[in-house]
Amino acid sequence: MAQKGVFAVPVKHRTQIAVGEKVPLELTERERDPIMKHTFAGNKLTDRLRIVPSPCRRPCYRFTLHDLDELAGYVAAEANHAKVKKLEKELRRMYGRIAEVLESYTAEPGASTH
Repeated sequence: MAQKGVFAVPVKHRTQIAVGEKVPLELTERERDPIMKHTFAGNKLTDRLRIVPSPCRRPCYRFTLHDLDELAGYVAAEANHAKVKKLEKELRRMYGRIAEVLESYTAEPGASTH
């Protein structure tokens, strides 16, 4: 007999990485610009976004989980305070992409990876 109100939540596989190991975040120039221009993220987080990839290469930037979590906070904060709907929508989309990367990895020893 099925229980009412119980939802099955799919469990996502999380890749175990070492503390301080960097993970990839792909961003186009169009996605990078609002982060650099509209958030209060410091140079420690945004300097790597200023590096322009070689032609014909996908722009991929590497962050530790801690730095990526910090960047996600700045993006979410700016999305919450954006007065321009288009900017808000873009920042919320970026936050979702960053959150997806964060949810794909774990650096916690003994954490379940499935």
